[in-house]
Amino acid sequence: MTTTNDPYAGTTDSADGPVFTVTGQDWDTIDPSLADGDHIVVNMGPQHPSTHGVLRLVLEIDGESVTDARAGIGYLHTGIEKNMEYRTWTQGVTFCTRMDYVAPFSNEAAYVAAVERLLQIEDQIPQRAQDIRVLMLELNRISSHLVCIATGGMEIGALTVMTCGFRDRELILDCFEAITGLRMNHAYFRPGGVALDLPEDGVQRVRDTVAMLRKRLPEYAALCNANPIFKRRLKGVGHLELSGCLALGLTGPVLRATGYDWDLRRTQPYWGYDTYDFDVVTWDEPDAYGRFRVRLDEMWESLRIVEQCLTRLEANTGDPVMVADRKIAWPSQLSVGSDGQGNSAEHIAHIMGESMEALIHHFKLVTEGFRVPPGQVYTAIESPRGEIGCHAVSDGGTRPYRVHFRDPSFVNLQGTSIMSEGSMISDVIVAVASIDPVMGGVDR
Repeated sequence: MTTTNDPYAGTTDSADGPVFTVTGQDWDTIDPSLADGDHIVVNMGPQHPSTHGVLRLVLEIDGESVTDARAGIGYLHTGIEKNMEYRTWTQGVTFCTRMDYVAPFSNEAAYVAAVERLLQIEDQIPQRAQDIRVLMLELNRISSHLVCIATGGMEIGALTVMTCGFRDRELILDCFEAITGLRMNHAYFRPGGVALDLPEDGVQRVRDTVAMLRKRLPEYAALCNANPIFKRRLKGVGHLELSGCLALGLTGPVLRATGYDWDLRRTQPYWGYDTYDFDVVTWDEPDAYGRFRVRLDEMWESLRIVEQCLTRLEANTGDPVMVADRKIAWPSQLSVGSDGQGNSAEHIAHIMGESMEALIHHFKLVTEGFRVPPGQVYTAIESPRGEIGCHAVSDGGTRPYRVHFRDPSFVNLQGTSIMSEGSMISDVIVAVASIDPVMGGVDR
């Protein structure tokens, strides 16, 4: 047994044999002759460029082979769900949009759908608002998959895939900024509709973006699909078949890569998804390569949906984008002002100088919020990573009594161990990338 003055380094005995504790630069304090076998426990992360944020992986390795893998989470905890209990129902959107920051519209959609079900106004949402929601969700699906493919490529040395992915994502973020005023964390979906209508050039801007993406998406197939190096790094890595996915509750591309066509847009349609023409993409290889191919093909299907949305939006130009009930619609009559954002001058003039009743109503609605009948609901939508659900509970007040989200990244991370154990250390990086976790959603 070695002795050391460093309390954080050295060797101690346990029931399973000696335990070596080393903090980084004190390996010389360890007596390797006491080691029984070559098993070593190492930390990968939480500050590691290949853990998709602050994910910590505790790996037990035998040489270069992984014998045990555990995911350590909680390093990005924000308390979003608890904070929402202290804000009005509408203000809650500004919190939950920050969970999965790569797919903020999916967070907003699950929450807003729950509030609208509690209010029993699902059938009162204007058609134009639903069309806009579907448009934004599908554009966000493409941008999210681009991030997944780009970062996954970067982690295995395919830097061209990374630069192409972020290049094309910028096109979509430009559309988001033009429509909502922000590149991310939009708080654009509101109970009853959306915050504001598309700008005058909104439809044409999105059409131009779709045309550009149709030219550029084939590059990913050309770079990766039949690339022997790319396929050798992904094929057979992170294998998890259908029975394992169902046992762990995994959804999204990870599940559909097993060949099971489970997609809430088809199986439990919402906001008119059953009226759109698109295919649910599946694959017959439940490994990292199959998940890559599912995401690649899903981007093409999302483009089909976006184009159908644009056709519908051109047909209902000028229609309302917020529910007619002024006791719920917040903020009332929001439209773009002279600075490109916010309330119009006409609306400000009306509530501030023409109608005392309008001023009182606006003040009460914005400061106190609307009341939601008591009850509880669960709503779910298909995010880029799988099923994101919202369980909302109301006690009849102006604030949520409880809001809890089923985030797909949190659930899908359960597959880390079974995908990694028995593989090489280098394959752990590929397996985690194929899950596509976003730690803001995991640690919400």
